[in-house]
Amino acid sequence: MKNLNTVAYWLIIVGALNWGLIGIFKWDLVANLLGGGDMLAVIPRIVYTLVGLAALVSIFNTSEK
Repeated sequence: MKNLNTVAYWLIIVGALNWGLIGIFKWDLVANLLGGGDMLAVIPRIVYTLVGLAALVSIFNTSEK
């Protein structure tokens, strides 16, 4: 379970940094690195999904404590 929490933590960090870059510079790091800037590319969508799942894992782990 500790490994899952560690992975979730880092995915949340990636997601937060990505949203910060989008908000400040209108630049999507994940899409540009993994999909060439194409918002319909599959790999960035997988990363976005994993970030969302990591947030849910974090929410439910926080409520268990």
